[in-house]
Amino acid sequence: MNFENIDTGCIDLESLPWIPFTPYSPEVMLKYVKFNPITGEMIVFLKAPGDMEMPRHHHSGTVIAYTLTGKWKYKEHDWTAGPNTVVYETASSEHTPVALNQGEVIVFNVIVGDLVYLDDNNNVIAIENWKTGMQRYLKFCEDNGIEPQDLTAFNG
Repeated sequence: MNFENIDTGCIDLESLPWIPFTPYSPEVMLKYVKFNPITGEMIVFLKAPGDMEMPRHHHSGTVIAYTLTGKWKYKEHDWTAGPNTVVYETASSEHTPVALNQGEVIVFNVIVGDLVYLDDNNNVIAIENWKTGMQRYLKFCEDNGIEPQDLTAFNG
């Protein structure tokens, strides 16, 4: 049993790179913080230009989004998220994120499960989760000569 050895950790965000959200958008950047393969949870910052619209997406688990800078909304809702707001997305909900030309948008996300991106005809154009995030992170590190950190570790 190893549960006695699981410890808290402090993650140095400066040591983690911003990674382009390729192949979907070279302008949207991601900073992966933690992947939990057991629960399917992913902790990630998203940075986007103030005029960005992302594809509509559906997710299998909950998503919590804390806005640090900029303003954004979902086309399907009448609220606006800005600095120091929290958006709680229930599982199985579907939305289209839009930045509101209020400067760069940076959002801290806790995502559980798959994000399924859809086109206008409801065709699946991409599925993102902890594993695709990990693959993107490792490829970016390899391509840029960066020593990858173990973002699945429970102690840091």
